[in-house]
Amino acid sequence: MDLIKIAEQAFATGTKNFPVFKAGDTITVTYRIKEENKERLQKFRGVCIQRKGTGVTQTFTVRKISNGVGVERIFPLTSPFIENIEMNKSGKVRRARIFYLRKLTGKKARIKEKKMALVVEDTTAQES
Repeated sequence: MDLIKIAEQAFATGTKNFPVFKAGDTITVTYRIKEENKERLQKFRGVCIQRKGTGVTQTFTVRKISNGVGVERIFPLTSPFIENIEMNKSGKVRRARIFYLRKLTGKKARIKEKKMALVVEDTTAQES
């Protein structure tokens, strides 16, 4: 076994259950920020541009527009500072890495939402 894999397993923290998301999805990442001796939670909502890596080293990049300026942040998926990942919208894109969003602004930068079919079971049919 590689020494790198042994080191990764030694430093691996307990994995949390996050929703399945991919590039094009709008997500909100709640992460813990330490400022001197205080801790607080901050939310970063944006479009997932890419997912990269495998296993313990997997990362994802989230992009948002803040005051007219594009801001990107790379999060390690196994980071102990990530409290929660919430899926807001599922996007319909054809690529796994949507870097072309960096050049687009305004309405051109919107991603179509993937419509999900809602399955509702009929309980009256089971009773008869």
